[in-house]
Amino acid sequence: MILQNAKIYGQAGKWDIAINGEEIKSITPAANNSGDGDDNAVDLNGKIVLPPFVEPHIHLDYALTAGTPRWNKSGSVFEGIEIWSERKQIVKETKEDIKQRALKAIKMQIKHGIQHVRTHVDVSDPTLKGLEALLEVKEEVKPWMDVQLVALPQEGLYTHPKGEELLEKALKMGADVVGGIPHYELTREDGVRSVIKALELAEKYEKLVDIHCDEIDDEQSRYLEVLAAEALKLGIGDRVTASHTTAMASYNDAYTYKLFQTLKKANIHFVALPKANLHLQGRFDNYPKRRGLTRVKELLEAGVNVSFGLDSIMDPWYPLGDGNLIHVVEIGLHACHMTDYDNIVTALELITTNGAKTLGIKEGYGVKEGNKANLIVIDTDSEYEAIRTQAPVIYSIRNGEIIVETKPAETTMNVPF
Repeated sequence: MILQNAKIYGQAGKWDIAINGEEIKSITPAANNSGDGDDNAVDLNGKIVLPPFVEPHIHLDYALTAGTPRWNKSGSVFEGIEIWSERKQIVKETKEDIKQRALKAIKMQIKHGIQHVRTHVDVSDPTLKGLEALLEVKEEVKPWMDVQLVALPQEGLYTHPKGEELLEKALKMGADVVGGIPHYELTREDGVRSVIKALELAEKYEKLVDIHCDEIDDEQSRYLEVLAAEALKLGIGDRVTASHTTAMASYNDAYTYKLFQTLKKANIHFVALPKANLHLQGRFDNYPKRRGLTRVKELLEAGVNVSFGLDSIMDPWYPLGDGNLIHVVEIGLHACHMTDYDNIVTALELITTNGAKTLGIKEGYGVKEGNKANLIVIDTDSEYEAIRTQAPVIYSIRNGEIIVETKPAETTMNVPF
């Protein structure tokens, strides 16, 4: 296959990208040839080619459950956890039910150019059927998507009577990443202990770490400093991710300045969830209502890796979502005051290269000779217009094969000007 007259994201000019089997064989200046008459050539007419989108934070075992057994009226994180706990008691789902919901959500993601996903899985259920289901899903979707599974003690590592035992069992079963939720523990001391335990287990089983960290508007919720400090002491910061960290939006600037010195040394990753946290946070505020997002712009300016994720597709925490990460980027840029030109034209890094770093994808990712022929094409020739127009993915290519093709909408306007 040859992708002719392609614009590579972030680069000037047009290029011909030759794919041989599952590999990018060569990238050469465009010869201005038309693909007519060559069955293996696709003329992109300057459309942008970039590596596949990366979803760094989703909950596939929760997907498509919004409204059962009830809707989240307060819109808060904590009511979402309550509803999920109630649902497990009332709705007797089988492993197959969970698989089918997850597969439906994955098809939405694949449609929108996502080929790498990190999904959190609730391991507070003693049966661990959610983890079993997603372990099977992970294997079944390998030809089209790479999936990482985070073992998440959703009801608290120590708040749940068997939380620690279930978390370790989940890691032995094959979960890729150690999760945690320290701000949901009964006391600050238990929250600190849960963070330290997560890192201990990561070292023991040679796993990555991704903590739901300070997803609350409480300016005194400071588990992030514990996570960063412990990761720094152990020298494993590149394997550690702090998700949400919404309390950082409420920290005073003097404390935040000190915290940033630790964050830069620790080299941990951050995931912000603009859609979900704009919906969930500030629910206990009257006015002014907090935005509920971490300090994305400041973290990036400090050289800290940040990626954007969706978090949910129709579940007790977030009632909307369809897997489209470009929508997440646009909303995130607005919410984080990042609508200056320079941030707009580099914004897709938040759901590509930055996400790949978060997931620890070190080889074969990117539009480069010798890399895997995993690419997407979006319907624009401009990085700026990609964000302004929410350009759709028109091709998703996996291992040298087109797995998704979307024909752009055509509009006929009957107006006199």
